[in-house]
Amino acid sequence: MSSVSQMVRHLIRPGVRAFSSSPVVSSEAKHPSGMAFELNDTQRELQDLARKFTREEIVPRAAEYDRTMEYPWDIVKKAWALGLMNGHVPPHCGGLGIGVFDGCLVTEELAYGCTGITTAIEGTGLGQTPVVIAGSKEQQKKYLGRLIEEPLVAAYCVTEPGAGSDVNGVRTTAVKKGDEYILNGQKMWITNGGVANWYFVLARTNTDPKAPASKSFTGFIVERETPGLTPGRKEINMGQKCSDTRGITFEDVRVPKENVLIGEGAGFKIAMGAFDKTRPPVAAGAVGLAQRALDEATKYALERKTFGVPIARHQAVAFILADMAIGVETARLAWQRAAWEVDQGRRNTMLASIAKAYAADVANKAATDAVQVFGGNGFNSEYPVEKLMRDAKIYQIYEGTAQIQRLIVSRELFENAAQKQ
Repeated sequence: MSSVSQMVRHLIRPGVRAFSSSPVVSSEAKHPSGMAFELNDTQRELQDLARKFTREEIVPRAAEYDRTMEYPWDIVKKAWALGLMNGHVPPHCGGLGIGVFDGCLVTEELAYGCTGITTAIEGTGLGQTPVVIAGSKEQQKKYLGRLIEEPLVAAYCVTEPGAGSDVNGVRTTAVKKGDEYILNGQKMWITNGGVANWYFVLARTNTDPKAPASKSFTGFIVERETPGLTPGRKEINMGQKCSDTRGITFEDVRVPKENVLIGEGAGFKIAMGAFDKTRPPVAAGAVGLAQRALDEATKYALERKTFGVPIARHQAVAFILADMAIGVETARLAWQRAAWEVDQGRRNTMLASIAKAYAADVANKAATDAVQVFGGNGFNSEYPVEKLMRDAKIYQIYEGTAQIQRLIVSRELFENAAQKQ
């Protein structure tokens, strides 16, 4: 364990909730005060650590990585050394076992600096989550423990060229032969696809077209160096350019049965269950971007003058900034509620989708409005807001499109209404 990780552990002191949203029983807990909107001391220290790292390591190099599109290994390794990655890995694997809420605090701060670098850092969390929620102790020790011992990353392989939001359209197959499964198929738009040490892969094990999705798919842990597994070229995206996004081809890839999560047919439930824990961090990342857009636009509006006064003094601009602030504050509350709820052990599917959809929309509007406040300068790559606008769009697409989130919310709404009748 690194000395910095030991320092992070030292932050966990009796009497506070530390790196979990589970309350610590103390004399003060006999009379709970109900709702609270203040971070505890440890959460503030964690947030400060992430904020300092962002200001010193990410902000100064964000434009460079956007230009070169290189995977930011040096920053990833520094984040790993500081304990800003893999926080949710269970203690028995050497991790800190922090809650989703506390992890989101880190994500929002990192995203303030650059959401491309944040996706490079946080993408491994998505790949790990199926193993965290469904892996055996042996699987967790082997694959999650590995990420604690070395600065390695994982990836989540579900999306395919013809199956994104429609997971039931997944065509990658896994056929059992003896003590192994043979995987064949192709995945697409896989974050960390070319740099991952291992992958969570969803494959079809029931070929009956009438079989429900809940019984058709199985989740596997697949080693990167397995023969037949081939990452494609790095995709050149509109924004978040340093995130390593690729297609992955599986040709007669042999996976031992020990690498099946839970058992055959459990894959769909695992893959969807992971989103309850990973969509709040996506929302937090969107809020980080929106906060950066607001800060940049406010600073510029107070400095730029027209008609003899700062443009912030013009009501047309002031109201744009006010609407941005409204969006940032409410989107932050949305991810906080969704993250807190799942940390209490309760199902947060609807709240996670609300947070993800709303924060993504807020980020896109805030980035667009920031460009507007900057005027012609905002359209120029020498200023920071055009990058924010490009980076923001993917928040309405990955980990479930804005439309899919609304579909989930509406289904949950109707189901809850039916239960009340």
